[in-house]
Amino acid sequence: MHSKNNNKSRNVIQGLRPFSSSIPKTLKKHLRKGGYNYSNIVDNWTKMVSKKIADACYPITVKMGKEMREGTIVLNVIHGKELEVEYEKNEIMDKINSFFGYKCISNVVLKIVQNTVKPKKSFPKIKDFSKIEDKMSKVNDDTLKSSLNNFLKAFDERNN
Repeated sequence: MHSKNNNKSRNVIQGLRPFSSSIPKTLKKHLRKGGYNYSNIVDNWTKMVSKKIADACYPITVKMGKEMREGTIVLNVIHGKELEVEYEKNEIMDKINSFFGYKCISNVVLKIVQNTVKPKKSFPKIKDFSKIEDKMSKVNDDTLKSSLNNFLKAFDERNN
């Protein structure tokens, strides 16, 4: 292996290079911060913990310690389920650590969130069907006309 000095911007060493030199810098930063662990935890969350726990909480962030060990996982917990998850903290840590094969997580932090119920979207109410009936009278296909009439009846019944 010899070095080549004909490149003015930097020295290029020919031959075998370490794998880390071929990884982009932005990806290196995320790997050092534990992004790989976080994505694995999120992807396999329901497989790692029981369905009961997975329905009550989900991971937000993973903060890794030195040398990718002894990290902290932050979980969003649905209001009212925090006591159940609090009792299962050790089990969650054990399951995550056994998944990775080393002590990856040493602390679990719970963050309580309100379970918001999204209101149903209501369709706009049609008060005047005359415009629609005028346009439907211009339709030549009888099957399409009957389908549109059935649709309007169903639409009107749903909104009443």
